[in-house]
Amino acid sequence: MSDDTTNDGILQVAFLGMGVMGAPMARHLARAGHDVCVYNRTAAKALAWVALNGHQASPTPAEAAEGADIVFMCVGNDDDVREVVMGEQGVLSTMAPGTTLVDHTTASAGLARELAGACAEQGVGFVDAPVSGGQAGAENGQLTVMCGSDDEAAFERVAPVIAAYAQSCERLGDAGAGQLTKMVNQICIAGVVQGLAEAINFGQRAGLDIDQVVDVIGKGAAQSWQMDNRARTMADGQFDFGFAVDWMRKDLGIVLEEAGRNGARLPVTALVDQFYAQVQARGGERWDTSSLIDLLANP
Repeated sequence: MSDDTTNDGILQVAFLGMGVMGAPMARHLARAGHDVCVYNRTAAKALAWVALNGHQASPTPAEAAEGADIVFMCVGNDDDVREVVMGEQGVLSTMAPGTTLVDHTTASAGLARELAGACAEQGVGFVDAPVSGGQAGAENGQLTVMCGSDDEAAFERVAPVIAAYAQSCERLGDAGAGQLTKMVNQICIAGVVQGLAEAINFGQRAGLDIDQVVDVIGKGAAQSWQMDNRARTMADGQFDFGFAVDWMRKDLGIVLEEAGRNGARLPVTALVDQFYAQVQARGGERWDTSSLIDLLANP
């Protein structure tokens, strides 16, 4: 762990996962002046990040985490998280007491609580911290970070560091609260995107000028981030960017599983999840989530 952290705020940090979210998030940490060590399961991605940004890469999570004040990760799913944290070469094999693990992966609340317990046994702080804002938010340092932690002090340690790539970072409760809040976020998005898809398709079939329509209704109660950022590309049938349908289905699967536990009724979310399955079936696995409109425009 760095000796100078109390003097100038410069930390030794590790970042695991050099995907479209993790790579720019790690870059913001480097630009903030921190010493960054990165890891990726496909080592070439970590080495490519170093070639562009400097700093260093390690071949295993354990080596990346050794000596780090904070370990960040943004990987694929619950199993990936377990492997990089508690596997044979996982970060908990080298993290020292007093350090903190931050999980930006969208995963289950149960996993967050499991990790909190494992970290606590070693005197390591844990914060589940899924994000919203997509690739553009990560690139621009404008993510919303939803946090849960049993240890408020651990959250207070990492929040100023997360600010390097976040416009908002809030603790919503104990471990798992961040993941549960992300589920609420995805429920909202699923319904909004489907509604917007239906509206744009209706407007086109009615012969309206969609740009003009969006300009007008975007100043009223129908306004949303999705309308501001996706309405025109939806109207043009452009989906080769943004948050992939595969990722959304993973997230909605977590949501529906949690709803099965807590008794929440999610009829619209379940329906939209099946619409996304239809998008996948027509080859749209990597299309943006706004591609729901393709099911309406090309039935």
